[in-house]
Amino acid sequence: MPVSLQRAETASRIPEAPRNPGVPLDLDRLAGLRINRSAVERRAASLPARRTVKKEWQAAWLVKAVTLIDLTTLAGDDTPSNVQRLCAKARRPVREDLLEAMGLGGRRITTGAVCVYHNLVPVAVEALRGSGIPVAAVSTGFPAAQTPLDLKIEEVRRSVIAGASEIDVVISRVHVLTGDWKGLYDEVKLFREACGPAHLKVILATGELGTLRNVAVASHVAMQAGADFIKTSTGKESVNATLPFGLVMTRAIRDYLTDTRHRVGFKPAGGIRTAKQALDWMILMKEELGNDWLEPGLFRLGASTLLSDIERQLSHFITGEYSAAHHHPMV
Repeated sequence: MPVSLQRAETASRIPEAPRNPGVPLDLDRLAGLRINRSAVERRAASLPARRTVKKEWQAAWLVKAVTLIDLTTLAGDDTPSNVQRLCAKARRPVREDLLEAMGLGGRRITTGAVCVYHNLVPVAVEALRGSGIPVAAVSTGFPAAQTPLDLKIEEVRRSVIAGASEIDVVISRVHVLTGDWKGLYDEVKLFREACGPAHLKVILATGELGTLRNVAVASHVAMQAGADFIKTSTGKESVNATLPFGLVMTRAIRDYLTDTRHRVGFKPAGGIRTAKQALDWMILMKEELGNDWLEPGLFRLGASTLLSDIERQLSHFITGEYSAAHHHPMV
């Protein structure tokens, strides 16, 4: 059952993501933002039903999904050995026998990045040396962001010095909840400066922002301040990545592109565990932003267990039977 290489669109290396230089804070633009919650929810609910992929097309989309994953471990019991095993999985995320059966043997398929806590960045960098896979570090008092600003900035700088090429920062929710948009802009701008050459991914913690309009305005402010990606969640909130949040954020990205001609990436994270969910998010990106946002340079899926389910679905495509989870271990 060969899967078309064109459909799978796997790459020999991780494409370089565009940089967003940011723009001056535009409070007038923010004042005009309005969100129709019922319309957003109807559109989000319709997306999975409007477009479906089956058989070899689904397999190709799932192979593509593998290349979009920020393979993540953010547990209190993380150890260097856990991270080393995760990095080995990122280098070879799909079993070779499955790739061979799909006609993809010998293709270089990796995850989009590996995401770890700051103190484990050097371990991940060493484990991924020569692979071209970026290391992303969560920073700025992740996940609550309840630490002094100077310590947040220093953590960003140290992660970059340690070798992280992507920094996932989390905003101070208080700026959003009190309507202090300049405070949010100034904070993200400082993070952007501290990142230097590293790409800045700004986590909005959407489940804690109160309203969809707050999510939309926070998205615009983060992009105006120079975010290269906007990200839904830390994965630690009670509500994490949902399609309504994603729809609001992707439309903010589209508006920002129209306003500035700068492209910004999107990363849903938290609760994305199944291949079906990955396909739903990919359909959202294709419908709202187009094929350019189905590449690792502009779209990532923050996940820790998603990869195992994708491998099980690929195994089912080949054999017609679901294999046990222990045949597809993460580490």
